[in-house]
Amino acid sequence: MAVNPVSADYLVDRSRLRRKLSFWRVVAILAVLLALGAAGYRLAGGRNSISGDHIARVTLSGVITGDRATIDLLERVGNSNAKAVLLNISSPGGTTTGAEAIYEDIRRLAAKKPVVAVVQGMAASGAYIAALGADRIVAQQNSLVGSIGVLVQIPNFAKLMEQVGVNVETIKSTPLKASPNTFEPVTPEAREAMSSIVLDSYDWFRNLVRERRKLDDKELAAVANGRVFTGRQSIGLKLVDELGNERTAIAWLEKEKNVPKDLRVREWRRSTGGTFGLTSAAWLASALGFESVSRNLATMQTAAEVRMLDGLVAVWHGALGE
Repeated sequence: MAVNPVSADYLVDRSRLRRKLSFWRVVAILAVLLALGAAGYRLAGGRNSISGDHIARVTLSGVITGDRATIDLLERVGNSNAKAVLLNISSPGGTTTGAEAIYEDIRRLAAKKPVVAVVQGMAASGAYIAALGADRIVAQQNSLVGSIGVLVQIPNFAKLMEQVGVNVETIKSTPLKASPNTFEPVTPEAREAMSSIVLDSYDWFRNLVRERRKLDDKELAAVANGRVFTGRQSIGLKLVDELGNERTAIAWLEKEKNVPKDLRVREWRRSTGGTFGLTSAAWLASALGFESVSRNLATMQTAAEVRMLDGLVAVWHGALGE
């Protein structure tokens, strides 16, 4: 039986096309797997196994909670071959206890090697507490610094529940047990008790600023009113030491701390612990080259974390609108 030349050519072309498609499918799958593997390596903290002399860069961003991953990271950097540390800060703050924990770990790190805090977008409230742990604070001209203060926020649904006819009966050992709470109006006694806690933490914050920045009473009163300042304003107020960026910080380390010139800056990242939330998604988007998506996911994560904070917080809420 004769074979139609047209049909033969068609079958050959189809066979070639199938082979090409199979080849590019395999290439695409391998590319995706490589990208996911690279992102997973970064997310798992694979780049934290850094040897040789270098300057370590540690980033504090989002909401500061004193989480175990950040504390572990600071400890690993302290035990590494890093000759100095750049503490890259861009955060609206966080919980007072979390900021205190990070501050103490940064002081322990600074006892081993020089640490310079470099303020990017902002170091407000609890993030400024963390910055106080460094040997020097460098900020860009338009960075936001300060917000020295403490607050506690408790949503109250008492009026709403009254309107819908819901009444929560509470039996407690003393009037101030579990007060204030979301189900009943705040009593003067409960408000006074919470105010005393807030003011006590505020005094601790103020005294830390006074001690670390060497301010007198007048200078402290000018900055400890809860507002934020630009980097330019912060210089005159003694909240930061110098205007600049990482290059400025490295130049100071070389001149004042005898850190060898031309050392490579290596990024140290905290481990995510295997979870895949918005933060991990932001890292993955960045690894795949989608920087705008990564920034949006990181902003969403920060907003979500702030809304979930409980207890005393030192955080600048204005950052959530940026």
